Amino acid sequence: MPYRHISVMPKEVIQYLDCKPGNIIVDCTLGGAGHSRDILERILPDGILIGIDQDGAAIKNAEKVLEPYKDNVRLFNNNFVDLPEILSSLNLNNVNGILIDLGVSLYQLKYSGRGFSFNLDEPLDMRMDSNSDTTAEDLVNSLSNAELTSIFKKYGEERKAKQIANKITRARQEQAITTSKQLADLVCSAIPRKLQKSAKIHPATRVFMALRIAVNRELERLETFMETAVDYLYPGGRMCVLAFHSLEDRIVKQKFKALERSCICPPGFPVCTCSEKKEVQILTRKVVKPGPDEIEINPMARSTRLRAIEKI
Repeated sequence: MPYRHISVMPKEVIQYLDCKPGNIIVDCTLGGAGHSRDILERILPDGILIGIDQDGAAIKNAEKVLEPYKDNVRLFNNNFVDLPEILSSLNLNNVNGILIDLGVSLYQLKYSGRGFSFNLDEPLDMRMDSNSDTTAEDLVNSLSNAELTSIFKKYGEERKAKQIANKITRARQEQAITTSKQLADLVCSAIPRKLQKSAKIHPATRVFMALRIAVNRELERLETFMETAVDYLYPGGRMCVLAFHSLEDRIVKQKFKALERSCICPPGFPVCTCSEKKEVQILTRKVVKPGPDEIEINPMARSTRLRAIEKI
């Protein structure tokens, strides 16, 4: 099955990365390699694109899509938290730009067969890295009622988390929950019909998102990545992040603000004693969102939030 995915906000990504010939740019989440291809067009003839993705299918697709640029491409089947080790393996200390797209690809949702979508009947897997140990099936069938409730609340911001967890824990006593359809049907059965009719999204949306985040440790890895990523930029280098829900966006926003702060002493201190220096300039004072034309062409883009910084 071809790796299908439409890159979100491609014009804005190129604008904020400000790619130039000879630059070294890291695409931390290759996906369909659309962003990478656009970047390569602007950093040739001497630039280098370092492409990272934990999904082996994305790497195989990138090898095909980026084949015309192969001399300028370095691909790694890793998670983006491995950026320090990847740069070290290339004998690099710094790069000119970093892009990270935190969304799920169309391929993963519709064609991977891993149970990411509540609209399909597939094995309840949800691993972006098929070599990792824990699946969504493992969590759904082994976690306690309280643990499931916590995941649905914390990662999915699901108001009916307890009721859904109750349904799951009762159902699995009779039969293991092994498919995405089983799970979606259980979630729907826990939501009153009136709420389902008035809701703008499918009743299982938040639960599936929460499980995917938990399985792939997405927020934990994002926080780890954000702690040091800016250290690997040259002065004047830029970082662009595409987030798709409030929890991701909050992590990015708070880290960017902290990096831009020049003093962290308590308000009212007569003299600065923290010796903190402003590390970045925020380029997106207000979060940047896709326009209506893009959303019409690619509805998956509608929840995208872009933030960017430049290292001082």
